[in-house]
Amino acid sequence: MTTIGDFTVATNRGEQLDLSGKLGSVLLVVNTASQCGFTPQYEGLEKLYQDYADQGFEVLAFPCNQFGNQEPGDASDIEQFCKVNFGLTFPLMEKVEVNGDNASPLFDWMKAEAPGLMGSKAIKWNFTKFLIDREGNVVKRYGPADAPASIAKDIEKLL
Repeated sequence: MTTIGDFTVATNRGEQLDLSGKLGSVLLVVNTASQCGFTPQYEGLEKLYQDYADQGFEVLAFPCNQFGNQEPGDASDIEQFCKVNFGLTFPLMEKVEVNGDNASPLFDWMKAEAPGLMGSKAIKWNFTKFLIDREGNVVKRYGPADAPASIAKDIEKLL
């Protein structure tokens, strides 16, 4: 796999989404959770989406229950929580694993393209973010503590 366009993922409604259709857009791919100390970042992610969507920016949120069982709900529960509490309008994907034998191939690829601290490929916690350029390449990996607003300048450079 050489770009994000080589992957197909499932939406939270079980529909297949061919990511080759996202080539030409700048993407922020995030593993999320509804019961995490970083969950308020949904607000910042939505603001980024609202600020830059008309310029070709999208957020793809992948709920994940691998860290402290902080995303226990099903797709409907997660969608309802995000809409009610944060007014999310960007798409939610199917719940995935991001580490281990059952990890999403997309996340395995992104981790290899942009390792974490000291070369670690594992994702350490919820709200790890990957910035993808218009050609489908991973540009940068951000940790959970990196607030969405702090990524705005990097997004602007790619738009």
